Amino acid sequence: MKKIVLVSSILLFCFQSFSQKPRARDLGVPFAGTTGAFNAITDVTGVEVGYSTIISGTGANHIGKGPIRTGVTALFPRGKSKKFSPVYANWYSLNGNGEMTGTTWVTESGFLETPVMITNTNSVGVVRDAVLKWYVDTDWYSGEDWWYTYPVVAETYDGFLNDIYGFHVKEEHVLEAIKDAKRGKIAEGNVGGGTGMMCLGFKGGTGTSSRVFKIKDTTYTVGAIVQSNFGAKRNLSIAGVPVGLALQDTLNSVYNAPPSSRRQEGDGSIIVIVATDVPLLPHQLKRIAQRIPLGVGIVGGRGSNGSGDIFLAFSTANENAFDRDQTTTVKSMPNDQLMPVFEATVQAVEEAIINAMVAAETMEGINGNKAFAIPHELLIATLKKYNRIAK
Repeated sequence: MKKIVLVSSILLFCFQSFSQKPRARDLGVPFAGTTGAFNAITDVTGVEVGYSTIISGTGANHIGKGPIRTGVTALFPRGKSKKFSPVYANWYSLNGNGEMTGTTWVTESGFLETPVMITNTNSVGVVRDAVLKWYVDTDWYSGEDWWYTYPVVAETYDGFLNDIYGFHVKEEHVLEAIKDAKRGKIAEGNVGGGTGMMCLGFKGGTGTSSRVFKIKDTTYTVGAIVQSNFGAKRNLSIAGVPVGLALQDTLNSVYNAPPSSRRQEGDGSIIVIVATDVPLLPHQLKRIAQRIPLGVGIVGGRGSNGSGDIFLAFSTANENAFDRDQTTTVKSMPNDQLMPVFEATVQAVEEAIINAMVAAETMEGINGNKAFAIPHELLIATLKKYNRIAK
């Protein structure tokens, strides 16, 4: 399906061109740790990510017609070509005002058997059903005549910008995201399920990052992808600088369009998926998922009452661990060696969130509601003021 992009609905700051998609490091934002080649979750071998982005219409909201600012993100732990190839996984919720389907079986079984899909709050059902149908149509379970599965579908709420009760995500968009899934460099900002999202008082969306590190003599990778839609502007911190407070008065005096929404400051959600090639068992992956909130907290997340902060971690190691009939042998990293994995997780999550904000463009949605992109020049000036970027 051809993606619909309405350029006139996107307001850009005068010092940014439409074609630019800078990342936080491109602006000079300092982060700890060493990234992989793409600084993305796709640096973990096998992981593929794809998007369907739906943007159309302007003006007053007419339920069922728009404006539309939404989409779907698809993530395959071992890629589409592997079909049914479960990975060890586990999940954690910092605050449960949200949804990630299939997680009870992930914890019970220890395996993630499906791709991970991310969309808006009201589209979880249609995405889940579409994925199930796709399994049937593509023989995802590789010839098995009897199987059951619980697709993992997560959400965050885009109703500030999107006609969310118009139910615009359809099966075709799910299939488009699946078809688009690939390795290598992936888009960030206003794409996929992150299209209509906000973050820490600015435009948010989809972001990713990775870290490579050694445990003894072996090099490993951790990657994170976020759908970032959480937090209050006053809490935004970048590279240890209180950016939200520093920019709040300036931006409020310039961009003061009152929202037609009940949204409270701090409401929203964040979904984070962490992948690694470190050989970890499900109980260890629970420990990884429990470290994700530390990265969220560094940038200003507080796990507010109106926020669904739900996280999943999986390992692509132990490829032959799943077997319905035979005993298998697996490898496991000792718990005493996990500190580099914990640290890489926190670092990758922190940078992925900031990447989502830096790549995002100002967006106008329903009823003239606007989510403004974080202004790059003001951000750079603020970090220089606090000596986090060389003057």
